[in-house]
Amino acid sequence: MGRAFEFRKARKMKRWSAMAKTFTRIGKDIAMAVKEGGPNPETNSRLRAVIQNAKAANMPKDNIERAIKKASEKDTAEYKEVLFEGYAPHGIAVLVETATDNNNRTVANVRAAFNKCNGTLGTSGSVVFMFDHTCNFRIDASSVKMDLEELELELIDFDVEEVFDDEDGIIIYAPFEQFGAIQKFLEEKEMEILSSGFERIPTTTKKLSEEEEAEVDKLLEKLEDDDDVQNVYHSMEHS
Repeated sequence: MGRAFEFRKARKMKRWSAMAKTFTRIGKDIAMAVKEGGPNPETNSRLRAVIQNAKAANMPKDNIERAIKKASEKDTAEYKEVLFEGYAPHGIAVLVETATDNNNRTVANVRAAFNKCNGTLGTSGSVVFMFDHTCNFRIDASSVKMDLEELELELIDFDVEEVFDDEDGIIIYAPFEQFGAIQKFLEEKEMEILSSGFERIPTTTKKLSEEEEAEVDKLLEKLEDDDDVQNVYHSMEHS
């Protein structure tokens, strides 16, 4: 198993604990997808992917439909994706993905979190190069009519980095830019996509002591608690 598998395993150990917060974040993803490509998932591949993720998170169908309808209204707030970069204590690189309708509020909150937890909010480009931007897909294994080696060969033209099987299904990791092409390929082959998304995997990680990890976790938790924050990535090695 490779780097993406280890990253996924570590991420799974720390899922969003609050269901309401998960639904809020998926709601923002739905809003951005609808604003970008319209309310019809048949013609909007991004929305189609978000709906798959919503179902995987057990978001009720009524909630999904309500979020799509609300996003279609003219007076609905428009969310903008903003990436923040910085350092946690002990030289740990941190990337913070946000979706905000008030950039000033989000900047102030993210800066405050770094300052209060002995971190440093950096400038654009200061740490993003330390992470590989990837896309991923989780497929229902029963819908794949070939073995893993055959599937990997089928996906070779998409620069797929890893294909592996775990208890959640068959997992595919590839460069961020290949998302649309892989989504189209899987749908054409009638492989059931259970969920998909994007992640930033650190190219190198740093091991800390238990006490140092606790300091970094304090910042990570403060950032993740913010309503504008969608994802937080870091270069700390999980013990």
